[in-house]
Amino acid sequence: MAATASDSEITKSDKYSILLPTYNERENLPIIIWLIVKYLDNSGYDYEVIIIDDGSPDGTLDIAKQLQKIYGSSKIVLRPREKKLGLGTAYIHGIKHATGNFIIIMDADLSHHPKFIPKFIELQRQHDYDVVSGTRYREDGGVHGWDFKRKLISRGANFVTQLLLRPGASDLTGSFRLYKKDILQKLIDSCVSKGYVFQMEMIIRARQLEYTIGEVPITFVDRVYGESKLGGSEIVQFAKALLYLFATT
Repeated sequence: MAATASDSEITKSDKYSILLPTYNERENLPIIIWLIVKYLDNSGYDYEVIIIDDGSPDGTLDIAKQLQKIYGSSKIVLRPREKKLGLGTAYIHGIKHATGNFIIIMDADLSHHPKFIPKFIELQRQHDYDVVSGTRYREDGGVHGWDFKRKLISRGANFVTQLLLRPGASDLTGSFRLYKKDILQKLIDSCVSKGYVFQMEMIIRARQLEYTIGEVPITFVDRVYGESKLGGSEIVQFAKALLYLFATT
């Protein structure tokens, strides 16, 4: 009975810090914050949203300040930076200010729906996973809003990665995940990649360090407002990083 009470106490004290890196997300930010608040408040989980804006010229930070006034500084935490410094460093910056023992990372462009967050949390609690990753490539997961070329690139990249690296997870390039905070810090410390390929290396390092990984099928939706930040240079970076990881892991 004592062990059960202890487990219950741990569960009650769990807090989830949602890291939301932003760059030119003025239109999307109010919607994603509203959805996060809606689904997390209904679930009863303790949480905070840490907005890490990288000097967006479109006024994203001004919108974030207004949202903080609406929802409160305990829920919306602003930790801006002066310029765009990369996704990996945004997470490092966010972790420093996170008060939760779990970290959720997701995109601010509405491609990741907050309705899946409670499913991530439930799966993690059931199996005590170190990492829970959203996957587009299992069961009823999928992608909406992409043309055939982009779907082909995504599927092809994932297939080649599975073939070469055997990562033990079905979606390597996704960026919608839940981590135990200490595990995320160790993974970031072990990674050498920057930008788009950073997410892939995180899963490879997790497998290498024998951390447990669970998966939740998600529906990925192409951004509603703004332009995709994935271009030709990112695809070249991906190919180089894939070869590097193949040679070193």
